[in-house]
Amino acid sequence: MIQPRPIAPPGAAHDRVFRALRTRILHGQIAPGTTLTLRGIAKEYEVSMTPAREAVRRLASEGALSLSATGRVSTPLLSNERIEELATLRALLEPELASRALPRAHFALIERLEAINHGVSQMVTRHDASGYIRMNLEFHRTLYLRAQAPAILAMTETVWLQLGPTMCALYGKLNRTDPPTHHRLIVAALKAGDEPGLRLAVRGDVTKGLRLLKT
Repeated sequence: MIQPRPIAPPGAAHDRVFRALRTRILHGQIAPGTTLTLRGIAKEYEVSMTPAREAVRRLASEGALSLSATGRVSTPLLSNERIEELATLRALLEPELASRALPRAHFALIERLEAINHGVSQMVTRHDASGYIRMNLEFHRTLYLRAQAPAILAMTETVWLQLGPTMCALYGKLNRTDPPTHHRLIVAALKAGDEPGLRLAVRGDVTKGLRLLKT
């Protein structure tokens, strides 16, 4: 006997579209200033217009997409002032998260960070911009989860999301051949229990590259 197809719970379709599109934006897989259409989003994710519209509204509320009065949807094209503002937010939030994580930075965490940084190096070797961004964010998120400060981390991830489309442009401008030097400094500071050094390394890591984007 043919079993009836299970009915998806309310909101499941729009949540699926939201999460998938959010991940693409976060990892820099959509260029800044790219125009999207609700019809195109609905077709790509095989949903109706309503879930596509709800997903776009949620992403616009996080600053991941721009939604004009005429209904035009696009990824953010950041001005110099906006880049500076977001870099400042990262410089405020992320050293604080790292500092709060330091007392819980046990050997297993440090090993995990070193393994992730090896993955960052592999992405650099492959010239994989999206992979580089994904692994770089994983390095930071893995450390910050130990801070046990969910509100600060949520704010930080919103900043990352707004910067996502712009990060590929940064990757191209830096023309990296080595993993970020500051990652090694972060790990060294964790091993030494050096809070001032940790704050300094994190602040340098999250701001130095971003400011190169200013034209």
